[in-house]
Amino acid sequence: MSLINEPLRLRPDAQHEGPLPACVTLVGAGPGDPELLTVKAARALQAARLVLYDHLVSKEVLKLVGAEADLVYVGKESGHHTLPQKGIIETMVRLARSGRRVLRLKGGDAYIFGRGGEEAQGLAVAGVPFVVIPGISAAQGAAAAAGMPLTHRDHAESLVFATGHLRGEGPGRMVDLDWTMLARPRQTVVIYMGVGTLPVISTQLQAHGLAGDTPAALIERATLPEQRTVVGTLATLPALARQHDVRSPALIMIGTVVALHRELGAMAVLARAA
Repeated sequence: MSLINEPLRLRPDAQHEGPLPACVTLVGAGPGDPELLTVKAARALQAARLVLYDHLVSKEVLKLVGAEADLVYVGKESGHHTLPQKGIIETMVRLARSGRRVLRLKGGDAYIFGRGGEEAQGLAVAGVPFVVIPGISAAQGAAAAAGMPLTHRDHAESLVFATGHLRGEGPGRMVDLDWTMLARPRQTVVIYMGVGTLPVISTQLQAHGLAGDTPAALIERATLPEQRTVVGTLATLPALARQHDVRSPALIMIGTVVALHRELGAMAVLARAA
């Protein structure tokens, strides 16, 4: 298995024969633990010969890729993008048209804040056939590993996923969310990519009616051996994040289901140690 840091420097391969480009496979790599891959995803990784992978794909998952495959890093981290999103789509289209079967590997589930929908659209417009293999989402993995059910009859009648990314350009960038909807009672809110904007999220949700003492948590590197869970309230979570130096990737979970962590999280730890 060769590791390629420059997406355009690929070793030559046989040209595709026939009218259609080669197929692209969009694969969700799950939240990090390789044992949480679907059987279909694991088989696709073992059969792949060219893998374009993201920043959030764990090293343990990458070890499942066959030894003869090319690994191409196209990850996007805050402030540093190996390729812009348009460039990633263009690369996939170009490679597929040249006859190379591409496996596009994304953390979690490609269709949940993984920009998989944009990539599928780009492939469809270009006439490139593709299949999607879903993955366990980061929220599902974090909830299970931290002992915080995403739904519970006594706590949450609905579940909302949102992204805490800044939007727009320049100094006027902001977190543009439906705060009124997110502040409704009896629901679980999971916010992706929100560590950097946590103070804004906390302030806005309280301003729109969600009580400051609502249980809230940060789950860092969920399902991996170095997972950390920081539990507090909506009001205290920003200070706790600074105190514990919480870094991405981490999810924010808000709602009374978080209070179950004390009971269920302890059991999860005992089970892993058994």
